Amino acid sequence: MNVIEAIHCRHSYRGKYKDIPVPKDDLVKIMQAGLDAPSGCNTQTTSLIAVDDPEVLEKLHRVIIPPVGVTAPAAICVLTQRINAYRDKCFATQDYSAAIQNMLLAIVELGYQSCWFEGHITDDDQICDQMAQILSVPDNYELVCFLPIGIAESEPKQPKKKAFEERAWFNSFGKTDK
Repeated sequence: MNVIEAIHCRHSYRGKYKDIPVPKDDLVKIMQAGLDAPSGCNTQTTSLIAVDDPEVLEKLHRVIIPPVGVTAPAAICVLTQRINAYRDKCFATQDYSAAIQNMLLAIVELGYQSCWFEGHITDDDQICDQMAQILSVPDNYELVCFLPIGIAESEPKQPKKKAFEERAWFNSFGKTDK
């Protein structure tokens, strides 16, 4: 599979996972793909915690309400630091978004599935803080995303996408000549 194929094949998976562990080598490859993502002014604000210990996963699942990725044999929690860079701007959101997308593509390339859960855990109830406490995350980091990882029990459903011409143009808005 090449990068373009991985992009086309990647879809959010919210189903059940097979009870097959994700090898640590694969978790390292996935995390390295995330760490290889670009970072605004090279501030490298994104950090990652892979979780494959069933007891730790169970603790995380107890605080994620409503539950997500409960049957996944592994997960990656994405952390960020709000560090100001160029012109006193913080690029943490862009940094971790690029890292997550890289990891989602690596996940598909390696034969697994996942879903980017962010708003669900960073909402008003701040599930992310409870997760951070379970993982001993220092106070100067924020836990911003939960990526369950595993082999899907069922084929991911491809969402209906708008036609290319409805969202992409050349030389000006709405201009369709390629």
